[in-house]
Amino acid sequence: MAVSRALARFDQVECPPGRLRVLPDEFERARKSLNPAVIDAIRVGIANSRAFNERVVAGASWRAEIAPGVEVGEEAGPIDAVGLFVPSGKGSFPSVLMQIGTPAIVAGVPTVAVLVPPLHGGTEIDPAVLVVAEELGLESVYRVNGPAGIAAAAFGTATVPRVSRVVGPGSPAVAAAQIAVQAHGCSTVMLFGPSESVIVADDSANPRVLAADLLNEAEHGPDSASLLLTQSEKLAELVSVEVERQLDLLPEWRRSFAESSISRFGGAFLVQDLDEAAAFVNEYAPEHLQLATRNPEELLLQIAHAGEVLLGDTPFAAANFVLGVPATLPTGRFARVSSGVTARTFLKTSSVGRSSPEALARLAPAIIALAEHEGFPAHANAIRERGL
Repeated sequence: MAVSRALARFDQVECPPGRLRVLPDEFERARKSLNPAVIDAIRVGIANSRAFNERVVAGASWRAEIAPGVEVGEEAGPIDAVGLFVPSGKGSFPSVLMQIGTPAIVAGVPTVAVLVPPLHGGTEIDPAVLVVAEELGLESVYRVNGPAGIAAAAFGTATVPRVSRVVGPGSPAVAAAQIAVQAHGCSTVMLFGPSESVIVADDSANPRVLAADLLNEAEHGPDSASLLLTQSEKLAELVSVEVERQLDLLPEWRRSFAESSISRFGGAFLVQDLDEAAAFVNEYAPEHLQLATRNPEELLLQIAHAGEVLLGDTPFAAANFVLGVPATLPTGRFARVSSGVTARTFLKTSSVGRSSPEALARLAPAIIALAEHEGFPAHANAIRERGL
């Protein structure tokens, strides 16, 4: 009942507990309502994301002999249950479920609960999100208020299964809920907040394209950040003119988002050289980074902190939707310590070790010396009782 009450209070949606889970016929209606071109695009995005994440999983388990007779390694396995949050407040986001659902499936997570706020004005779930869920074989989709849904998944209810990790981008309230449930044993990945992008460009870049890429992330919301770093004053001026022209091509509500984003949290910044640009990037640690320079691979060597790095003329839009790289990425400088959502997000590892009798005999003096130094006689006896 608490999840239903939260929907009524915060989303003005009346939905009894028995209707929180999406029914099979809703998936069928969603597919029929969607443009076939969108379904095809969803399949392209899932296929590329699957290929990327299969490479991640392929190297997750390993074994190596690090000394004669001493074998170590890791065995990777999926988290038992996860909750995937997909926002719906500022648009349709099937790409989010593509980006976080595909790696969960590739990782082999047995229980996946998809948490989605209903569209404004009713109980309907975004049909494109439902098609993604069906394409991935995810049947457990719940219409929830964001923070209440995250709490429901973290603690478990009669309707929503309890999960061990909840992942997904959202509003500050959604991010706060994910942080809060960690105190109760449900982990998350820090931190998927308002969108951030930085473009580093030199005078080889196309001003018209740069303006388009700046507006790409700026239109997400008024709290997004979209920055251009360049040592060319002329380029900055040309991009500014293009931004004004292209803003007029956007619908009013997206235009207002982009104008707020660029004027309050972004814009063009002049740097002395690309070294200074790289230093700024590493301090800022942006979610999205594009290196639109003559030698992006060379500049990449100086980048230490960024959620994603797109080289040359590779646009944010390609990575957002179908390139295959993760697009749910850390914000708020968390790219300094965490990474985007991949299959690795949904795996945990057990370390594995084995020693031959000969190797253990070689190691015995070191084990006994450390055991006695730390005051653990039983540890030392475990070696001595083996006659070593």
